[in-house]
Amino acid sequence: MSIQIYEIQNRKDLNKFISFQFELYKNNPYWCPPLFKSEMDTLQWGSPSFDFCQARYFMAYRNNKIVGRVAAIVNHKANEIWNEQRIRFGWIDFIDDLEVSAALISQVEQWGKELGLNEIHGPLGFTDMDNEGMLIEGFNEMSNVFSIYNYPYYVTHMEKLGFRKDADWVQNIFTIPKEIHPLVSRIAQIAKEKHQLRVLSVTSKKELLLYGKKMFHTLNNCFRQLYGFVPLSERQIQSYIDQYFGFVNPQFIALVLNPRNDVVAFGISMPSLTKALQKANGKIFPWGWWHLLKALNEREIIEMYLVGTLPEYQTKGAIALVFEHLMNAYIRAGFKYAISGPQLEENIKALSIWKHFEHRQHLVRRCWVKNIE
Repeated sequence: MSIQIYEIQNRKDLNKFISFQFELYKNNPYWCPPLFKSEMDTLQWGSPSFDFCQARYFMAYRNNKIVGRVAAIVNHKANEIWNEQRIRFGWIDFIDDLEVSAALISQVEQWGKELGLNEIHGPLGFTDMDNEGMLIEGFNEMSNVFSIYNYPYYVTHMEKLGFRKDADWVQNIFTIPKEIHPLVSRIAQIAKEKHQLRVLSVTSKKELLLYGKKMFHTLNNCFRQLYGFVPLSERQIQSYIDQYFGFVNPQFIALVLNPRNDVVAFGISMPSLTKALQKANGKIFPWGWWHLLKALNEREIIEMYLVGTLPEYQTKGAIALVFEHLMNAYIRAGFKYAISGPQLEENIKALSIWKHFEHRQHLVRRCWVKNIE
């Protein structure tokens, strides 16, 4: 029977849209279920991203059964900043059937054509804080809550549908050393003495919240030249603070301040939540909170979600202060391994930090692009 495509029009169907991945990846040992509530907060109409984005959500059915889904997103701010005419696809999942993936992509392309756009690319979300990039290497590695996992056949589908590589992100996993590398410590000391930089000693989440907006404003400046980045709005910043700052442990946060108390560099990390979310199946209640609470106190793997430095402080040792502070915190806590956040493969300066640690490649994800015919 042929594929039928239905557009999501209400919250009830949006629930089905979010739930499809839980069925598709059921019992997969490497997939990390997202928090269902976070997915709903991000996708629901009227969220902060809709201030400058348009989006439509589609599900593919065969024999009255969901066999695929996709979000079509137009980020008008991104198109303006990067002088592009692109439509994004995100939240894409499908069974191993080219007819299904082709029907979903065709739906996105058709809307892009109606809007006068000339390229389709993804997987991308509304912003860089959303999960992005299709997994192309590391299918037998554990994913995490802030990254996409997909089956290997997705890559074959993209190639058959005419997509080409636009950008790759790399993640590394490294062994926590017994002591800080002397070079890192030496550069950090120079940053303190010559440039009067210091790491804020955050002792409570309340104190961390005082610097939350400053950190995101620094993030906007740090990442503005990176692939496709769009500065976060004030409404988006507040939304991310509300969603995620309740989970973070201040001891695994590094905020580097200059003499004016501006945040010039930062690092945010958390113990891995993957196994906890698998047990909770993406739900906080009734017992998901218990699994998450337990995971936040485990000391096997820690994940570095966000690390950034203002351009003018990249040669002043600010990033060394971040790593010195975080590594000392990891060593004291007894972590064995740390996983970096996604880094663009051409960002040689950022990737070079790993030469000071025992490490290996963990995951590679790709953003695809093709012309709209």
